Amino acid sequence: MKDQQVTENNKKGVVLTMIGAAIMILLTVTKVVPSSKIAGYSVFVGIAFFFIAEAVGKTPRSESGLRFHTIVEDIKKPGVILWMLLPIMSGIVTLVVGNLIFSGEFVAHEMGRAGSILSFDKIALLIGQVIIAAFGEEIAYRGFLLGKGMKILPFWLCAIVSSLIFAAGHIAPGNIGVVLYDVAGVFIDSLIFSMVYRKSGNCVISTFSHILGNAISLAVAFAFF
Repeated sequence: MKDQQVTENNKKGVVLTMIGAAIMILLTVTKVVPSSKIAGYSVFVGIAFFFIAEAVGKTPRSESGLRFHTIVEDIKKPGVILWMLLPIMSGIVTLVVGNLIFSGEFVAHEMGRAGSILSFDKIALLIGQVIIAAFGEEIAYRGFLLGKGMKILPFWLCAIVSSLIFAAGHIAPGNIGVVLYDVAGVFIDSLIFSMVYRKSGNCVISTFSHILGNAISLAVAFAFF
């Protein structure tokens, strides 16, 4: 009876994952309509479905994709710290190369995109926004879309699909070359966050990596560009 219940919970988890992923994709696709403002809600959908899937599947605390009580142990897992720090390097490289190719247009595009949700003129508020935005995105895209998706499909397929959706959600109006370069950079960072999640099993750890990458990129952009 217990095994039957576990199987039933797993089936419900699969269905919820498929429904949640479909809604996130549909919302993100609305990015093709410049006047559409609903694509950003895909993050909230991912967060909601993460907690619903965890509750319905009766996920044990030790197996949850969102754990605060194992942060230290998870960071110490093999390869986690290295992958956590990679977004710092990728962010700096993306800025430098983007500036060489597109001059100041790329940095202006990035800052304009980020400025639509961040308050650059209020440091304390900016810090809070960076943390909250990264945490929400990691729960939605790594904890839910990747973590729950891995129970259905292979890791790399889930990593690529979730990263494509994540990158598409960051599309902003601008020069097509600049936009494609920007989205490619976001896609690569998303793959890195996916590896952090795979190795740690905890989207709190991928959130740390996300925050570090965003914070250093913003600091470098302000200081040198």
